[in-house]
Amino acid sequence: MEAIRMSSPQSPAFELTDPISRVTSRVSRVSLDTNPKAANEVDPEALKLNLEAAKDKGLSPSTTTAVIDNAERDDPFEVRWDGPDDPHCPLNMSTARKWAIVMVIAVSCLCVTCCSSMAAMTYKGMITSFGINTTLCISSISFFVMGLGCGPLLLGPVSEFMGRKPVLHGGFALFFLFNFPVAFAPHIGVHLAFRFVTGFVGSAFLSVSGGAITDVFHNTHVATPMMIFSSAPFLGPVLGPLLSGFINQRQPDWRWTYYVVIMWAFVCMVALLILLPETYDPQLLKRKAKHLRKTDNRWRAPIEKFDRSFTAALKHSLRTPFRLLATEPMVLFLDLWSALILGILYLSFSGVPYIFRTQHGFSLEQTGMSFLGIGAGQVAAALSQPLFNRAYAKVSAAHGGHAPPEARLVMGMAGGVICPVGLLLLGLTAFKDVHWIVPIILSSLFGLGLVYAYTATFTYLVDAYRPVAASALASNSFLRSTFAAGFPLFGLPLYQRLGAVGATCLLAGLLFLFTPVPFVLYRIGARVRAKSSFTAHS
Repeated sequence: MEAIRMSSPQSPAFELTDPISRVTSRVSRVSLDTNPKAANEVDPEALKLNLEAAKDKGLSPSTTTAVIDNAERDDPFEVRWDGPDDPHCPLNMSTARKWAIVMVIAVSCLCVTCCSSMAAMTYKGMITSFGINTTLCISSISFFVMGLGCGPLLLGPVSEFMGRKPVLHGGFALFFLFNFPVAFAPHIGVHLAFRFVTGFVGSAFLSVSGGAITDVFHNTHVATPMMIFSSAPFLGPVLGPLLSGFINQRQPDWRWTYYVVIMWAFVCMVALLILLPETYDPQLLKRKAKHLRKTDNRWRAPIEKFDRSFTAALKHSLRTPFRLLATEPMVLFLDLWSALILGILYLSFSGVPYIFRTQHGFSLEQTGMSFLGIGAGQVAAALSQPLFNRAYAKVSAAHGGHAPPEARLVMGMAGGVICPVGLLLLGLTAFKDVHWIVPIILSSLFGLGLVYAYTATFTYLVDAYRPVAASALASNSFLRSTFAAGFPLFGLPLYQRLGAVGATCLLAGLLFLFTPVPFVLYRIGARVRAKSSFTAHS
């Protein structure tokens, strides 16, 4: 769930990971502007002040790329695209190829996120094979999710230096290969170690894949492909138990769950190798510069003009997210809210099976299908996105085309109410004498509110903390993954102790405690941002 990008046709689109690279990418596309002269006019004194301000805020040198690049736009030997119709520019790919890229990336992301929760239906076989208890079986999910959370902190700067293609191809190839020791593990220690590793390398793919889509679509056309892509991190964890339930019901060997993952990953890897080219502007311009230097050594791509250190970028990627959590209350509360929601979702991989197997006598595959309610709610949320986009467009127009970041929280206010209400209704209908379809239908409200809450959180963090958007989202990813890794471990004991109704209603009560968060931030967010050194208020 770590590479999601939200946009509307009326506002700039943001990649939710690696925005430093996206800044450089946008800079490369300045040459496509219809009025380049206006883009090139830079006051030297303003340039100096901007650089000093960036330094004071602790931003990495790459973050100031846009300012520096504008100042050096008059360099006759700077490599640019040959006009807006340059066939080598990723934006000018054929529509068919663009959509092929979207679909192969979306299906590959679905494979990675499905893998996180497919372990939920393998516990019985693992207990027999390894002679372990249920808690160790559940930790298979926890280790994978922790890998997903730690990956973006370390891998965030990689595509800035290597481009999209090596990270996407390499990350998914490693995900494919490291699933072999997961499937054929002779001992639980080997299985858990490589579950963490597969989550870690899988996060490399998730972190960069959204950027590949934004590279090939103009902001005015990117909403629909991003809606399709963004559904994968939400739907994957819900579809995992469904697929795993069918696999483990039909044959006794739990390892077939991971055999299926390996086969799925192999097909995706081949499709990626065939259909996914390099789409990252700075790297493509760097290749073009290398070719031009064969005739004149003075040609340079914009990315080659800056003295950038991978070590410095990595330190920035590791340090800044925790500074935000420690000093920015808005980041902390939004991260805690989204972390609690994801923690409850992953806890449901123990809770939902408990409800439907103890209360309604579901089989393994029927239990997997009980997650369809949550999935249906997530699909409904994605389909309703245009309604919120139109509302946001009206607010943006009322503010001269620049809506305040707090306008993003309108969807969050809806999610803050719907999500706990759905969970509460699921708990209140988790009785044996209530037909099983009722709690499944009501669980769709939890899925609906979950997507609303995440969409609001991600887009608000990007809009409000634009100078450090990557770090703001990395902090969110780390805290979410920490909760998602820990909650499943006490999920089954919680339900065994309190029962289906009590445990579910307790979780709903915890969510209700965070319902005021988007409402409060909507009212006071502007004042809080005005006092922050990290936000984009200035």
